[in-house]
Amino acid sequence: MDKRFSRTCMIMGEDAVRALESSRVAVFGAGGVGGYVIEALARSGVGHIDIIDNDKVCASNINRQIIATEDTVGRYKVDVARERILSINPAIKVKTYRCFYLPDGRTLDADGNVVKMNVDPERDTAENEQDISGGDQEKQDSADIDFSKYDYIVDAVDTVTAKLGIIAEAGKHGIPVISAMGCGNRLDPTKLKVADIFETKGDPLSKIMRKELKKRGIDSLKVVYSTEEPIKPITAEDNGKHVQEAEESSLMNEQESMLKTEQEQDGTEDNIRVTRRDTPGSAVFVPAAAGLIIASVVCRELAGI
Repeated sequence: MDKRFSRTCMIMGEDAVRALESSRVAVFGAGGVGGYVIEALARSGVGHIDIIDNDKVCASNINRQIIATEDTVGRYKVDVARERILSINPAIKVKTYRCFYLPDGRTLDADGNVVKMNVDPERDTAENEQDISGGDQEKQDSADIDFSKYDYIVDAVDTVTAKLGIIAEAGKHGIPVISAMGCGNRLDPTKLKVADIFETKGDPLSKIMRKELKKRGIDSLKVVYSTEEPIKPITAEDNGKHVQEAEESSLMNEQESMLKTEQEQDGTEDNIRVTRRDTPGSAVFVPAAAGLIIASVVCRELAGI
């Protein structure tokens, strides 16, 4: 038994550790939640990890994202995450996709335009980056990420459009998926729960997702969500006062904005521009805890515990 996982073996057993070593997990989103999912999967001995994200680390990520440091600012998150994984366990097989996942093999370019994705995970990330953001990308055939090869899928992205696509595609292939609900504008990690989305209460994003999942005939989804009421963020313009908003929180408004954009895209897949959302307030406590909870669920289910 690998000494790295000797303590894990003491509470999970050798069979469970071997099961994790042979498992392949995809993590969509390597930010505040996804970064901690990836970290915990690597430290738990998951043998194959795929990471899908198109963002670069920025200074505003440092307050909460485990991969964000002064040394990693400006680098692609998937590249930093890959290095971190391999520094924990060089035996892990890591595949990275520098893309923002959308249904039907689409992704976003740097300007927010929808283009076709042509990513070969067997090639290195530099080659993949040329396919995603360069030259004649729109002229190439769509090449979807192959969901069927995964044992578990983690949805840690923060837009309704991408979440619905990931969940639907996982369902097509019968692959278990767990989805992170809203973690922004919150401070109390003890309010996090694991539940079916149709049993959630008090979370604005879950409310929107329930409605959209029903439209698509999806009647069950495991999620991590918070029962904490979202905090109204303070901005510089408020001069220290809370933002005055309508009854719903800023998080709900942000997600509704993205949902509206998704609805406007129907029937016009080519040359679509996706409007960016307002930025929620955030701290490390809730997204980090949510990521660790998700990783725990994934590892326990893969190990049959």
